[in-house]
Amino acid sequence: MTSSTPIRILTVDDHPVVREGIAGLVGVQPDMTVIAEAANGRDAIQQFRTHRPDVTLMDIQMPEMNGLDALIAIRAEFPDARVIVLTTYEGDVHIVRALKAGAQGYLLKNTLHSELLQTIRVVHAGKRSLSPEASLQFAQHVTDQALTPAEVVVLRLIAAGNANKQIADQLGITEDTVKGRVKSILSKLDANDRTHAAIIGLRRGIIEL
Repeated sequence: MTSSTPIRILTVDDHPVVREGIAGLVGVQPDMTVIAEAANGRDAIQQFRTHRPDVTLMDIQMPEMNGLDALIAIRAEFPDARVIVLTTYEGDVHIVRALKAGAQGYLLKNTLHSELLQTIRVVHAGKRSLSPEASLQFAQHVTDQALTPAEVVVLRLIAAGNANKQIADQLGITEDTVKGRVKSILSKLDANDRTHAAIIGLRRGIIEL
């Protein structure tokens, strides 16, 4: 890659300070340039159509349309789009969702200064790149038994502060059924109790409040 044909980058983040920080890092590199910015997923799709960037840096949590939905839409229209997810979420479930949606890179925002430029170059070359932290999270849970959809619903209600009887009433099932699902949740998440399970679920991205 020569400086006469720089990697063309679209940055997508609802925080201007993050976009400015990325522009500052990229701006002094001879082999890359920021060609467009967007503050939400809908704008990202439009900017991608207009500019056809070589690499897109996509935040997950944004107003109007989140980054994963935007990523799915862009990849559906442009299958060769190369997208790096930038996020504060390090849970393994978030990583799996991003990779399934078609992301080629997953980078935590607290590692931008040390890893962003190399990740852009790797993804532009057609390879996949996960930050060391993301790779560790993914590896730690790759063999875990996933919660069933019914168990995820129960875990979400636990995190919202509901007791077993309240969960049973809301879901129209018996309290014994709820207890069985809670027992399974604790086992699969290796959690000490209901509160611990909720914390693990939130941290890993299994549930959101």
